[in-house]
Amino acid sequence: MDARALAALAANPGCRRRALLDGAGIDKSALARALGSPASFGQSQFAIQRGHSFEARVTADRGEALVRLLHERLRDGSPAPAPDGVDAPDLTAAGPQGRTARTALALREATAAGRWALLDHPMVSLDVAGSPAFLEPDAIVVHPDGSWSVVEIKSFPMVDGSADPAKVGAAARQSAVYALALEQVAARVGELKPDGEPGPDGGGAARTARVRHQVLLVCPKDFSNLPTAELVDVRKQLSVTRRQLTRLTRIEDIAAALPEGTTFDLRLADDGRTATRPVDELTDAVDAVDAAYAPECLAACELAVHCRARSRGAGAVESLGRGVRGELGGLTTVEAVLAAALETDAGPTGDPAVDALRRAAALRAEALAAPGAAVCR
Repeated sequence: MDARALAALAANPGCRRRALLDGAGIDKSALARALGSPASFGQSQFAIQRGHSFEARVTADRGEALVRLLHERLRDGSPAPAPDGVDAPDLTAAGPQGRTARTALALREATAAGRWALLDHPMVSLDVAGSPAFLEPDAIVVHPDGSWSVVEIKSFPMVDGSADPAKVGAAARQSAVYALALEQVAARVGELKPDGEPGPDGGGAARTARVRHQVLLVCPKDFSNLPTAELVDVRKQLSVTRRQLTRLTRIEDIAAALPEGTTFDLRLADDGRTATRPVDELTDAVDAVDAAYAPECLAACELAVHCRARSRGAGAVESLGRGVRGELGGLTTVEAVLAAALETDAGPTGDPAVDALRRAAALRAEALAAPGAAVCR
């Protein structure tokens, strides 16, 4: 699981299907193609390469330009980074566990040093439904006062100081996942003296590791390749993500409820030869896990097109949106909604949803029967 997947999962915690597939490391794009419902979103190869080029430019020269950009936006009275005054610790280690441990050690050392430091592509972990997720932020900046800032670098433009609100919102939700994981690291680091020993006594003032709730969003300025940045407050996203992730069902519990032999492997071993697994088997495997489809999934999940088709085929009102589903109460299918609305001869039922539907149906019939109904909208 990466931060983008966790942000989407936190936005829809009731989807057991996505939780299981992400937890098992299933390539949902390949699975969607095998099911005949390929994902309708994603970046082109050109956009990916442009994003990598922009990110390399932003973090060049040990990230001094990036740290200065953060200092300019903060205006909190902290000392400006001096030339060659930004530390860039080496985060090289073997495997995700090793990188996570090395990142925690680098954060501890940088906090105790009381200097600006930039951690380029660190790795942190977050427990999700009983399984560890290893996350890789674009960068983390350690301030001289011991606080930490998440840096999110995106390739979409920031024109006249503002960017696409939908993309900024997605970046904020993704950054909130990083901040949540960093909070756990900060709790372990705790309070440090300048020499790195825990405790407030002796050796000067102690510094307490903490994660700032303002994330630095770095984007190309206008339509150039020059970086600009703005601070994004992620307190709301952080609170929602923390609450939603605690509600997720443990992945082991989801897997235990599956029929024996369920697999999402796209390849089928047959007498020593490898063939593609039949679509019917894959469809049965996917449908064995409950989904919670909503139109918002189309912008965040590779399996959304398949789930939409199954939801529409079942006549589920969820395909019309969460707002509609909430207003309809116990009416869970489009067929049930239409049946309730067209029973115009019956009196009030006491069910607010049914009575509202019947009133709306009567008003619609009255409008269509009136002169000039052809122009009614």
